[in-house]
Amino acid sequence: MKIKGVKHIFFDLDHTLWDFDKNSALAFEKIFSMHQLNVNSQEFLEVYEPINFNYWKLYREDRIDKSSLRYQRLKDTFDAVGFGVSDEIINLLSEDYITHLTTFNHLFDGTIELLEHLITDYQLHIITNGFEEAQQRKMDNANISHYFETVTNSEAAGVKKPNPIIFNHALDVANAKPEESMMIGDNFEADIMGAMDVGIDVILFNYHDYNADASIKQVKRLLDIKKYL
Repeated sequence: MKIKGVKHIFFDLDHTLWDFDKNSALAFEKIFSMHQLNVNSQEFLEVYEPINFNYWKLYREDRIDKSSLRYQRLKDTFDAVGFGVSDEIINLLSEDYITHLTTFNHLFDGTIELLEHLITDYQLHIITNGFEEAQQRKMDNANISHYFETVTNSEAAGVKKPNPIIFNHALDVANAKPEESMMIGDNFEADIMGAMDVGIDVILFNYHDYNADASIKQVKRLLDIKKYL
């Protein structure tokens, strides 16, 4: 059923439009090769991904800073897989990872088709917790920047999703009202609960298979959003 009254659509970027896991895997393969580290990248990633997820939660909650996130997620993973590496190398890897991550541009299936479908009837925006210096490069390299009228970043807003301040800031920048807005994202806490708390309607991109309340609009494929918008 098409939803009426929506003028502004706010998207999360990582894990929603930009395929973070695929691009991240390619970045790790590259930097391990650059530094001649004989690490099995697949085994590394299996350990790294839940560690990274937990550190991002701490970062969203302001319990760690950006530099601690970047260092500690790698340190903990190397320790867990039993691969000895110096702090100097970890710090180099953390910088190289951010540099090379943004050079890969894989998007989720249907991203471009969905944006082309939506842009004729809606104003499109981004709200992201990702690092400010990286997010614009991701969008530019994936050739999607031109779809979005505004980009609200947590570092510029001073708080991270799900804090209501970042959503209200994004609404102000977009000159949008909550009742005429829609938030689309993959993270139930940051994107969905955060948006709902300020009165923004939501669609959960539930490729993670969260056991989300059936009353919340959700899709497994991006293109299924067309049935709502």
